[in-house]
Amino acid sequence: MKKLRSVIDVDSFFHGLCNADQCALLLDYDGTLAPFQVNPEGAIPYPGVREAINRILAQGRTRLVIVTGRTLADLIPLLALDRAVEIWGEHGGERAHPEGNRERATLSEVTLKALERATLDAQELQALGARCERKASGIAIHWRNLPIKTTRIIRTRALALWGKYATINGLKLHDFDGGIELRARGHSKADAVKTILSEMKDDAIVACLGDDQTDEDAFAALQGKGLSVLVRSTLRPTRADLWLTPPEELLQFLQRWEQARDRW
Repeated sequence: MKKLRSVIDVDSFFHGLCNADQCALLLDYDGTLAPFQVNPEGAIPYPGVREAINRILAQGRTRLVIVTGRTLADLIPLLALDRAVEIWGEHGGERAHPEGNRERATLSEVTLKALERATLDAQELQALGARCERKASGIAIHWRNLPIKTTRIIRTRALALWGKYATINGLKLHDFDGGIELRARGHSKADAVKTILSEMKDDAIVACLGDDQTDEDAFAALQGKGLSVLVRSTLRPTRADLWLTPPEELLQFLQRWEQARDRW
C-alpha cells in the first residue's frame, strides 16, 4: 500500500474502523475486483477476492456496496457471492438492495429517443472494430486492446457522432479506460456515493476502491469524508489517498478491513 496524500494516516483509519458504529466499503468491479478481459463475460474476480468479500459480508458489520458501470444482469452472475449484496449498476442508473428490491432511474422520452439514435450511429463505430454495450441509461463503446491508431479514429468519430446528443436531451459523454460512454445526466459514481453518504451517520467510516476515470468522480465526492483507494497495476494522476496494486495488496486491504471489523 502506497500513501498518495501525506494527510492520510492509514493506521488511524483502520483503528477508527475497529470502533465505528457504521461503516461502508464501496467497490468498483472491472479492473478493481477483477482483471479486465477482452470478453467481459470472462472477467471473474481475482483469486481470493470473492472469498474475502464473503467473509466481510458474513460478519454483518459492514455496508458493502458494489458501484459499477455494468448492468446488474451482467454483474451478479460474475460476483457469485454467498449472499445478496447492495449493487449500484450503470453508474447509479439501477440499484439492487440486499433485501431483493430493485430501483431503476426513469428517463424522459426525449432522452430515450436520443439513445436509440445514438445506438444506430454506433453501427459505424462497430464497423471500425469497437464493441458496443447498450444499457438502460446509456451506451458505451469499448476499444480495449485495439491498435492505438484505431482507438484514436474510433474516439474521434464517436465524439463527432454523439457530440450532438451530449449537448441536449439530458445526456453527457464520459471517457473511461478503454472507451467512451454516452450516459444520462445525474448518473455517475459521484451521485451514488453522495446518496450512500446521505443514508449514513456523519461519523461513519467509508472507503471507496476503484481503478479508472469513472472512479475519480467517486473519489471527488468522498474527499474529506472517507478513504479513496486507487487499485491499479500502474500509478496515474488521481484524487485517491492510497494506491494498491492488485491482487496482492487488494487482498491485504480486504483482510485488514475484515480484521478491524472482527474486533468491533
